[in-house]
Amino acid sequence: MSARSLILTGLFILGAMPAAADVASADAAFRAGKYELALQEAAGVASADAFALTARTLLAKAMCGDREPSRAILEDAVAAADAALKLDPDHEEGRLQKAIALSLMLRPMSLNEASDTGYGPKARALAESVLADDPRNHYALGFLAVWHVEVHRRGGSLGAMVLGASLKTARANYAEAVRLAPNDAGLRWQWARALAAYDAKKYRTEIETELKAALAIDPQTELDRVMQGRAGALLGVVKSAKTREIERLAQGMF
Repeated sequence: MSARSLILTGLFILGAMPAAADVASADAAFRAGKYELALQEAAGVASADAFALTARTLLAKAMCGDREPSRAILEDAVAAADAALKLDPDHEEGRLQKAIALSLMLRPMSLNEASDTGYGPKARALAESVLADDPRNHYALGFLAVWHVEVHRRGGSLGAMVLGASLKTARANYAEAVRLAPNDAGLRWQWARALAAYDAKKYRTEIETELKAALAIDPQTELDRVMQGRAGALLGVVKSAKTREIERLAQGMF
C-alpha cells in the first residue's frame, strides 16, 4: 500500500444548511428528526437543493442508528448528491454531502481495500472545492480539519507527508470553523472525537474541553441532540478510562 492511498474515515455531517423556499417543509422535518417525512417532502421537488437535502437526510438517518451505516443507504446518499450536482455542478451542499458519504463508505474497509476506491482523495477534493468557492463555509472547514487528523492517525507521519496532511492546518481550519460557528455542537463533537481517536493521551485536556463545550450548546436539530448524547458518552470515558480504551471507543463512534 502506498502512502498516497491513505483514506479519510472520519465524518462531518452537515447539521442544517440554510433551506431554500422549495424545500422549507422538508428542512423543518429534518431539523425535528422526522427523517422519513423529510425524505417524502424532498421527493416532491426536483431541484438541486431537494436532492442535496435528501442526501443529508439519508446520512443523518444512518448516523442516528446504533450500528455502522449500511452500504445501501450510503450509496443512496451518493446518488442523491450526484443528482444535485447534475443539476448544479457547483452546489455546495451537494459536494459536501457526497464527500461525507464517500468517507463513510470507507470506515469498514481495510486500507488496502479503501485505496482501490479512490474515495478518500475525491472526498477531500470535493470539500476543498467548496472552501475555494466559499472560504466562510464552516462545514467544509470542519470536514477538512478532521481529514488532516485522520490521515495522521491512519497513515502516520509518512502518509501525512505524502498526502500533505498537517496538524497545523487541521488546527487552523478548526479554529476558523469555530470562529464562524461557535454554537455548532456537531463541529465540536467531531473535532473532539477525531482527537480522541488519534491520541487520547496527548490531547486529553483539549478533548474534555471540547466535549464539554459541545454539551453546553443549545441544540438546534434532533441530530445535534444525538451528537451531544455521544459527546456525553465519550466524556464519561475520557474522565475515567485508560488511553487505549478512549481511543478504541472514539474510533468506533460516528
